[in-house]
Amino acid sequence: MFRVIISGKFGDLDEAGRAAVLAASEVGFTERGAFTHDGTLSTFTFRCQVPAGPDDGEQDATRRALAALDAYGQAYDVLRVAVTDMRDIKMRRRPAR
Repeated sequence: MFRVIISGKFGDLDEAGRAAVLAASEVGFTERGAFTHDGTLSTFTFRCQVPAGPDDGEQDATRRALAALDAYGQAYDVLRVAVTDMRDIKMRRRPAR
């Protein structure tokens, strides 16, 4: 599983675009992707969770996250992309009491 964060800015949003972004506003990661944004809806952060195949890398995850962002049909410019491969995250277990 990858978690991808795309920071960007929107082009001109019409009312339908504004409604679509507001409807997809969440804080967590989802496969469909979720937005957080400033009050004017000019800049955004898009969080997307991407399933990982055994040979998938960060470029594959970025491509699929951008496809999820494209599915919203809004013009945007990417400012920054951050990818975390959750397979590399080590969980520390609490010692049994």
